[in-house]
Amino acid sequence: MPDPEQMLRVVISGRVQGVWFRGWTVAQAQSLGLQGWVRNLSDGNVEAVFAGAKADVAVMQASCHQGPPAAQVRSVAVEPWLGPVPAGFQQWATERC
Repeated sequence: MPDPEQMLRVVISGRVQGVWFRGWTVAQAQSLGLQGWVRNLSDGNVEAVFAGAKADVAVMQASCHQGPPAAQVRSVAVEPWLGPVPAGFQQWATERC
């Protein structure tokens, strides 16, 4: 697989844990052919890294403002990601601070 055109880290806040946000993110990202990962954070937020074609990353980023039906997204913080990205898209365990 070629190097991704764009890599972003997003942190989604609001009512985003216990509402199937990670599973929804995996399904959405895989349908777009993105690489990366998603995990819950111990502060109640969800963190994800999306890597792929710019247009597909933009679609995923925009989708995070809505999330799955039970979510209530308050904000989505976005920044460039320079770290490693796994092949495919993975759901990771909760990060413990």
